[in-house]
Amino acid sequence: MTLDPKPFLTSLFAAAVAAADPERTIRAHLPAKPRGRTIVIGAGKGSAQMARALEKAWDGPLEGVVVTRYGYAAPCERVEVLEAAHPVPDEAGLKAARRLQDRVSGLGEDDLVIALISGGGSALLPAPAGALTLADEIAVNKALLASGAPISAMNTLRKHISAIKGGRLAAAGWPAKVVSLVVSDIPGDNPAFVASGPTVPDNASRRDALAIAEAYRLDLPAPVMAHLRSSEADAPKPDDPRFARNEVHVIASAAVSLEAAAGEAKRRGIEAVILSDAIEGEAREVGGVHAAVAREVALRDRPFRKPVVILSGGETTVTIRGKGKGGRNSEFLLAFALGIDGVQNIHALAADTDGIDGSEDNAGAFCDGTTVARLREGGHDARAYLANNDAWSAFHAIGDLFVPGPTGTNVNDFRAILVR
Repeated sequence: MTLDPKPFLTSLFAAAVAAADPERTIRAHLPAKPRGRTIVIGAGKGSAQMARALEKAWDGPLEGVVVTRYGYAAPCERVEVLEAAHPVPDEAGLKAARRLQDRVSGLGEDDLVIALISGGGSALLPAPAGALTLADEIAVNKALLASGAPISAMNTLRKHISAIKGGRLAAAGWPAKVVSLVVSDIPGDNPAFVASGPTVPDNASRRDALAIAEAYRLDLPAPVMAHLRSSEADAPKPDDPRFARNEVHVIASAAVSLEAAAGEAKRRGIEAVILSDAIEGEAREVGGVHAAVAREVALRDRPFRKPVVILSGGETTVTIRGKGKGGRNSEFLLAFALGIDGVQNIHALAADTDGIDGSEDNAGAFCDGTTVARLREGGHDARAYLANNDAWSAFHAIGDLFVPGPTGTNVNDFRAILVR
């Protein structure tokens, strides 16, 4: 097979991202126009692109404000775009959260709120509840990011210390109807977990939040623990009458994007299999399991016959033990590289579909059976990099980072393994 692996894998990533493009997905989910005003609110790494797509598709009056990560803004004519910090909140995010709350206050039952929600919205909408402060919310976020907790657990805790998450933003817009258009980055696509559900309530309780803090041994500020133990932390439930008229639509997800990538592979003459769109767990452990599957295919033609592309998605986690650079996709891939060391004809790409993996400007990286050997030849120890959570430095050293830039959407991890 003369297929060039890196361009081929990149084309699969591009197909996955294109399937989650807001301009493709929003038009099919437009709500009916209201008799009153149409207010747009939004938060997440894809919110600006979603707002721009909505402006193109909506032919009536429109106004509002969305917040996205620094560097992720897109030009809009009628919707104001704000930027704030991710993954750790900042003062700009605090001001943005207040702006969104202001935009939905004082509305009537003839008004419509269109909420554009995508992954990353939790950090971009800090709104400390009660007597809590921004410093408290930052401390919670840092503890969660280092804990290895799955995103569903993170967002259950986050919503119970917030004045805006867990459906509270939609409740503030009542009696207006709220239609939430959600780009899911959550395994299982529960919209209440995306961005901690500012417009979508769920049944999780503050007792669940306390159990998560205990299970992951989170060192949280005393005021946070006191708040979680008080009834003030209780979030509205889905059966609250303020949500009775509301609608929620998941307009893009990992499942759809993986199907698109599989279709592109087959168009190029390579069979594709999807392991799952909802894989969770420690990134390095998931990487080891994927490596075992790839080795079995390469050496024994089972459980799939080569040539084949093995696809998977979801959201892994990283328990931070070292002080290196990187994110969950590059950490997954470094563990994967160790697992396929010396095995020929295996090539892989792991990347975050929003274009940014962790702390640096790469979406992820490429690897193959020579990755560990090439590191060794340059005087680098792949296992030492992995132990220090420094996968970015490993792939940077051999020129295998994948840097597509911000994509304008976010349906979480994308993994493609080509076995030739």
